[in-house]
Amino acid sequence: DAMRAFLEGRDGVVVLPTGGGKSLCYQAPALVREGLTVVVSPLIALMKDQLDGLLANGVAAGMLTSAQDATERRETLAELRAGRLKLLFCSPERLVMDGFYDRLVDHGLAAIAVDEAHCISHWGHDFRPEYRMLGELRRSGPAVPIMAFTATATPRVREDIVQQLGLQDAAELVGNFDRPNLTYRVVPRNDLIEQAMQVIGRHAGQAGIVYTLRRKDVEKLAADLARRGVRCLPYHAGLEASERKRVQEAFLNEGIDVVVATVAFGMGIDRPDVRFVIHASLPKGVEQYSQETGRAGRDGLASECVMLYSGADYHGWRGLMERSAKEAELAGQRGAMDEFDAAMSRLDDLWGYACGTQCRHRYLVEFFGSEYIPTSPTSAPPGSEESAEASAPTGCGACDVCLGELEAVDDAAVICQKILSCVVRCDQRYGAAHVADVLRGADTARIRGAGHDQLSTHGLLSQSPRSDIRAWIDQLIGAGHLAVASGPYPTLHLSPTGVAVMKGELAVSLFRPLKARGSTSRARRGAALAAEEGGPAPDEGLFEALRKLRKQLAAERGVPPYILFNDRTLAGLAAHKPESSEQLLNIKGIGAKKADDLGPVFLAAIADWVKAQQD
Repeated sequence: DAMRAFLEGRDGVVVLPTGGGKSLCYQAPALVREGLTVVVSPLIALMKDQLDGLLANGVAAGMLTSAQDATERRETLAELRAGRLKLLFCSPERLVMDGFYDRLVDHGLAAIAVDEAHCISHWGHDFRPEYRMLGELRRSGPAVPIMAFTATATPRVREDIVQQLGLQDAAELVGNFDRPNLTYRVVPRNDLIEQAMQVIGRHAGQAGIVYTLRRKDVEKLAADLARRGVRCLPYHAGLEASERKRVQEAFLNEGIDVVVATVAFGMGIDRPDVRFVIHASLPKGVEQYSQETGRAGRDGLASECVMLYSGADYHGWRGLMERSAKEAELAGQRGAMDEFDAAMSRLDDLWGYACGTQCRHRYLVEFFGSEYIPTSPTSAPPGSEESAEASAPTGCGACDVCLGELEAVDDAAVICQKILSCVVRCDQRYGAAHVADVLRGADTARIRGAGHDQLSTHGLLSQSPRSDIRAWIDQLIGAGHLAVASGPYPTLHLSPTGVAVMKGELAVSLFRPLKARGSTSRARRGAALAAEEGGPAPDEGLFEALRKLRKQLAAERGVPPYILFNDRTLAGLAAHKPESSEQLLNIKGIGAKKADDLGPVFLAAIADWVKAQQD
């Protein structure tokens, strides 16, 4: 539908999940329509990754960026003037430069694709002022169809995209946001390094990304993991540009398995075989979370997304946003508090997701305004216990809720009443940490000084671990029964529904998160993971040999290995063992260009392997 609308010359907004085929929706039409398609992209890394893939497939494409030297820009402009380019990538700043748009029209501009279009909206999670200048093209230049693409746009953001770009009679196409190959887990954080190692252990030797909030956390966690034998490096905006580039290339070229990073890492990372994403702290909103977890399993194979969260993350984000908004307001910036309200709304949505017990897949799909239709996972989720006797999971079968990893607390109503009563007994003037200490019967100077060791609620939950008490308080906040005061002191107070729960007038539930699991699983790996459904089993040894060959050829060509072939294609080669160029074309992921370019060396390697096995 998106391709048809684009080919018909219509404006539009296309929303598909990360890895859902957005780039195909403008790349394929560009190849069959007359003229040039310009792709607006916010980051050089995004452009280069797409360009490398297109060139590897024989597509006439180019880009114009500040990272190119004068010779490279001259060569691209010469190709443009000669009419030989079908696709040109550039930044929004370059597109709106004086005279550049008119030059593109003179050279056959037929359509514009705006990638990462949520950047144009104040209500989006990654607002960039330069994107708003794109709307001037429609108002001041010749009418050229514009199609906007994004993975993270709520209905409100989609409406803003249409308005800001000045789209006319826009086709609004929203795809299925579900990523059934991803298994989502949300776990209260209590021992970060051990919890991270459990996830990494389930994916030993495979690619993964660990996101943390602060630069110092990146450095510490990367060092801790390296001491545990994990091949990893840190990445954050405080590193020199050359070091960031080195880390990114090491990850893309399979020189390391894990990157520990702030959210500065990820845009433009299109490595398809990322098998896990760990959030070591709470992200800023559901949009960011969806985009960052979307970097896992882009090849459609089973992958895992684990969020390790704490109430301290929520309060930290809230305090940071509040201070930023007040500083902006004092500086005379209009709309600063509106920005704060929007940011807090996004944070609250994510907090509800983290503390909730609704199917994770359903929550994410419905958050973006779509209807959730369960789809069975294509293979056992990472971390699950595969066994013929195991009972079938309910719901999506690919999140902690539907896998039965959240244990319901039998006496939830009584526990909630004890917690809420303690908040009231503490005059609704203390934070979660203090309330938890009172409930577990702690004997501290602060508790004695406030006289809270004499409260009737002191020690009411002395048999429960402090981690459980904190998790239950967070769940009450997430459910809206407890509210957190604004300002520097995040004290707790009861909401109207919290009063009803305390009086026994409103039903409530609590859970103990994540039943204990081992650090390994029998989830499929390697060639077995990438095997086609219903097809012959790949030869694991040949698969690994082809992976080494792919890495060697990629290093010689200066591109990431996945640009040549992804793991699914290698698994197809290892399963079918083609003997000719014609048979190569039957393998998914191999077209005429790659069959001519890479076919001979891979056919020779397969023949050598088969002969060695026969000998």
